[in-house]
Amino acid sequence: MKQTTAITVSLLSLLCVACGPKNKQNSTDLQATTASVSATDSIYPVYAQGFEVKYLPNHVRLVDLRDPQNESSNTFHYALVPRGTKPEGIPSDYTVIETPVRSAICMTSLQLSNFIKLEACDKVVGITSTRHLFNKEMNERLKSGKTAKIGIEGNFDNEVIMSVNPDVIFISPFKRGGYDTMREIGIPLVPHLGYKEMTPLGQAEWIKFIGLFIGQEEEANEKFAAIEKHYNDLKQLAADVKKRPVVFSGEIRGGNWYAVGGKSFLAELFRDAGADYFLKDDPRSGGVTLDFETVYSQAESADYWRIVNSYDGTFSYDALKSLDPRYADFRAFRDKGVIYCNMREQPFYESMPMEPEIVLEDLIHAFHPDLLPDYQPKYYARLQ
Repeated sequence: MKQTTAITVSLLSLLCVACGPKNKQNSTDLQATTASVSATDSIYPVYAQGFEVKYLPNHVRLVDLRDPQNESSNTFHYALVPRGTKPEGIPSDYTVIETPVRSAICMTSLQLSNFIKLEACDKVVGITSTRHLFNKEMNERLKSGKTAKIGIEGNFDNEVIMSVNPDVIFISPFKRGGYDTMREIGIPLVPHLGYKEMTPLGQAEWIKFIGLFIGQEEEANEKFAAIEKHYNDLKQLAADVKKRPVVFSGEIRGGNWYAVGGKSFLAELFRDAGADYFLKDDPRSGGVTLDFETVYSQAESADYWRIVNSYDGTFSYDALKSLDPRYADFRAFRDKGVIYCNMREQPFYESMPMEPEIVLEDLIHAFHPDLLPDYQPKYYARLQ
């Protein structure tokens, strides 16, 4: 259980205008006594580094958000209060949001994955891109008009947003999103920073964050507990492998090879699956841009190559080579060690974030098939 840090940073100016009404009482008037709440209904993140929760009397929850990859980043503050109540003593720098939230707009597939896992798609009244959207319920909602397409980042349709009139809009504040115009609508903009988490369980634990807002804390805790147990059991299974293969990731696009650093979500997945990422010593947690020569010098002899793309047709080694003949020079190509996921065929972004245990199982099966001999992969499989 984390200890909530002292709150010293105010909201970004972007969110200050977009927020709903705030209680004007000074934070020095706030009693620090934690209310007595049910253990099953309490949200206390363990792996997620981007949000913290403090419980106050009258079921008031203070939620603090920050960038998990940058401890010195701005902090966002929200006070979640029971709908129809006006509790006193809420610090003046907290945006008050009535809960449970009845309707929301999701800006990313990661956010949507939380609602899907909680079987709460009926709360989602707006989404951005519908590319590669597999979920049957969400597609039916779009078709019937119960959920609207609000445009894309940088070009949102404010009239559509106003027409669906959500209680909150979940955003990604560290991306370019065109939020300057959205803030004028007056609907609270709430950052969802799960995509910044550096561990698979940390990202999946944001289901608890959504649970807080929509009144499904108990369900969120139960679902995450099952994910956590399965993931950690698999991690232990691969912990003592005798040989740890080396794996690299990405493809070259526009002259650059896009990978991620050694402190990233993906690097941790490889590590937990009993493999070594080719950039495991790189200190970065986000994206890394390399040239082909640099990747080749470090990954030419790697055992495996992880690729995720959206290929129209049947992806194969011939198809991969046709993209760049130099790919055939990697050992992972020659020895048929490519581990592949086609986003046109798998619900990679809308369900994968909430299934890190399944992704881990896929990778263990690929790296160490003797550990899971009868397993059928869901997302990643050896390219044939």
